[in-house]
Amino acid sequence: MKPWVSLGRAAIPGTQDALELWQREGEFSMRIAGYVTELMNSRQHGSEEALATYTCPLVASRPAPRVLVGGLGMGFTLAAALSSLGPDAQVTVAELVPEVVEWNRGPLGECAGRPLDDPRTRVHVGDVGRLVRESPGLFDAVLLDVDNSPEGMTHQDNDWLYSAGGLRSIALSLRPGGVLGVWSVEDVPRFTAALRRARFGVEVRRARARGERGAWHTIWVAVRG
Repeated sequence: MKPWVSLGRAAIPGTQDALELWQREGEFSMRIAGYVTELMNSRQHGSEEALATYTCPLVASRPAPRVLVGGLGMGFTLAAALSSLGPDAQVTVAELVPEVVEWNRGPLGECAGRPLDDPRTRVHVGDVGRLVRESPGLFDAVLLDVDNSPEGMTHQDNDWLYSAGGLRSIALSLRPGGVLGVWSVEDVPRFTAALRRARFGVEVRRARARGERGAWHTIWVAVRG
């Protein structure tokens, strides 16, 4: 088997960490420099797609639905959201690290079918939390995959999104009956309780990383009350 080859390295704003992109033949991996555990792998994206397929159909029948995807990653959630929505939809993807957008326009693009090229896609380079705060009543669905879980490891500011204040801001950014979807590498019961305190109707679902195989991940589907 061929060795991994480094394709890029990018500083994560507001942290001391760096994000790395690696390739081995047709496989891609994103990692935090100095950590053995991968953040994501191009061969294991079933749960990232499920984040969209569990949530977007709930708002797809609305006129001109607007969806926010927090975290571009390798583009799989964005691609699944676009596939779940009609031609009048608009999907904004917010990505903190500019290089991740460039990687998705370059070597990573084919992995998810180049969703950035879809005319329904809008790209926001910056903090998704700030975008949420500046967008009252704008979105029909907000999908968050900005860290490994509500107890994240890559960016301390992400903690705010999962706090009581963050959940209130997300609720305000949603239109009535709007949906919040959150991806996590593991179940976090206290986050379920926090969603309910924020007056979301909550369903905790699971999805495998790779088809019918791989690790189980957790997805919260929360409807604004």
